[in-house]
Amino acid sequence: MLETKKESWLQSLLVYRDIRMLRILLLGSISGFPWVLIASSLSLWLKEEGLSRSTIGWAGLIFGVYAFNYLWAPIIDRIQIPLLTKKLGHRRGWIVLMQIAILLSLLVWSFINPTQNLALLITVGLIIAIASATQDITVDALRIEQINENEGKSMAAGAAMAVVGWWTGYKLGGVIALFTAEYFENIGISNYWQSTFLVLGIVIILMNIGLMFVHEPIETNRQVKQRENDELIKGKLGSSNIITNFIAYITGTIGGPIISFFKKNGFAIAVGILGFVFLFKIGEAFLGRMSIVFYKEIGFSKGQIAIYSKGLGWITTVVFTLLGGVMAMRAGTIKTMFFAGGLMALTNLLFAVLAWSGKSELLFAIAVIADDITAAFATVAFVAFISLLVDRTYTATQYALLASIGTAGRTTLASSSGALVDWLNGDWGTFFVLTTIMVIPSLVCLWFIKNKIKIGAK
Repeated sequence: MLETKKESWLQSLLVYRDIRMLRILLLGSISGFPWVLIASSLSLWLKEEGLSRSTIGWAGLIFGVYAFNYLWAPIIDRIQIPLLTKKLGHRRGWIVLMQIAILLSLLVWSFINPTQNLALLITVGLIIAIASATQDITVDALRIEQINENEGKSMAAGAAMAVVGWWTGYKLGGVIALFTAEYFENIGISNYWQSTFLVLGIVIILMNIGLMFVHEPIETNRQVKQRENDELIKGKLGSSNIITNFIAYITGTIGGPIISFFKKNGFAIAVGILGFVFLFKIGEAFLGRMSIVFYKEIGFSKGQIAIYSKGLGWITTVVFTLLGGVMAMRAGTIKTMFFAGGLMALTNLLFAVLAWSGKSELLFAIAVIADDITAAFATVAFVAFISLLVDRTYTATQYALLASIGTAGRTTLASSSGALVDWLNGDWGTFFVLTTIMVIPSLVCLWFIKNKIKIGAK
């Protein structure tokens, strides 16, 4: 539970000195890096190949797998990988397997011509998204399991470090991708994006080496409780045979996490939580999906996008994520989310101003900084919020359920962002105003459940 004891900001910041925070930082980076591939790099690659905004937007449907990774999360919680689990541990074995799948996909991408093999390119992108979404299940579980259940302040700090890590993987990975692509283009390499993906493959290898230094707690209590639930279900089924044993296993694996969540919160509050989680970051997602296309259309080069949106954005995100973690410790996650929601709406209006004013490096820098500050506060509060809601018996599954519901709004609905811009005849200003309005429903939902959520200090 989050602590409410009054202490100075400096004292609150000292929690980040814990060595576990460094491990969580690396896990976050591993989770964030694949988004460089299927968000920034893929979108810009398709844009520079002459594909339409609508096509680029609909290609983003591959992100939809993040909304459904809960469906196979129970498998990740239980099934062990031959050889890898024994050598690396249950969580790390799954991460390494998915990293290998992403690496092989990049090798395939390096041989593809987008205009001639668009279907194959998107299919490989889908494989990367599936591997990344699967990886996220076990990354989040391993991150939560680094912190004991009674360490509420450390959990908030861990959420902040996970966000810093995610944005480090995404932002610095984006810097590497954009500058590498621009360099290869400038020296005359025609397939400069394909060559860039080979360089990004090296980054994945380095991340896997770093993963070996992340401690995986020896967990036996989780398996014991899962077996207890299986036995309880067997008892309800009556006679014990191979069929009832199988039914008990499947029911306990899939139904157990859901039953536990609704039992803990009550039906009405549980539904309210799920509604808020679904709606919270839709406006941000609509903006984010089209942002790099907007930057390109308004006249910024890959280098400028890398400096302002990635490099400068990373510094801003790191600083304000850490501060957001402290705010979540001191003010509570609920208040931090209301604060972040208000910032989200104001930030999206800044992009509307940039669209109406035309190319301006100053306005670009201001909008990017504001957007990263907003994302920092919003994501820290959101991650801490759902981390505190999970039952340790089903860490991976319940977190994946909540995270995937949040992702559903951002991925499935935001895939129409390009079509919306086209429908508006390229009126980016109006588009950003609409993304501002999208923020409001989630805050209304949060207002109705704020006093009934069982996560301790709010």
